Amino acid sequence: MCDKEKVQGFSLKDKSACVVGCGGLGCNVSVHLAGAGIGRLLLCDFDTVSESNLNRQFLYRRSDIGKSKCDCAAEALRAYAPLSEIESRNVRVLSEDDLLFAKDCDIIISAVDNLPARQILQRFCRENGMPLVCAGIDGFYGTAYHYVPFKSPCPDCAGQNGDVKAKYNVSATAGIIGSLQAALAVRYLISEDALIAGRLHIYDGDCLETLTVKGSENCKECKKYSN
Repeated sequence: MCDKEKVQGFSLKDKSACVVGCGGLGCNVSVHLAGAGIGRLLLCDFDTVSESNLNRQFLYRRSDIGKSKCDCAAEALRAYAPLSEIESRNVRVLSEDDLLFAKDCDIIISAVDNLPARQILQRFCRENGMPLVCAGIDGFYGTAYHYVPFKSPCPDCAGQNGDVKAKYNVSATAGIIGSLQAALAVRYLISEDALIAGRLHIYDGDCLETLTVKGSENCKECKKYSN
């Protein structure tokens, strides 16, 4: 069995993460966290696999169509990373109470594509002081942002809570942004340094840039970042 700590230079066996959304982003985030040897990984989704998912959600096979996404993803990841504890939660996030199962995790990853769920995740993380890595993609464009409550500007101020449906679902973009989410999460888990948060990472077809986010003066949570 491969000694992950020796190979990659760090260990995540005592860390835990919750990935909310098991679509294109969620599949990429989950496989990288599992591959890095995270001790406990929770997968949350309410949806089932459809044929239109298969171009970018590589944890699923045609034989999985109609089955629970999070259950199928968990099964695939258990085979890939047998030393990690991988759990699935068939839950539709409609309120903060729906996320209580993740309260003891070290970090939450938002891989959802609708505004209400994004806002709920932001509120849940703020109320519980939990770090959040959020992202969104559309065609050959995507963003990723790492939020630590009261230590970095909130996702609203980073422009992460839009509700525009993607016109195109490009597998490569999901891979780039999902991998970036995983990298941000891993970096935080091995250092727990909130100073690495607060930067918006933007991928736009053929370039990747990073912007430092400034909190809005009209945001009650982020006023201190506007100076």
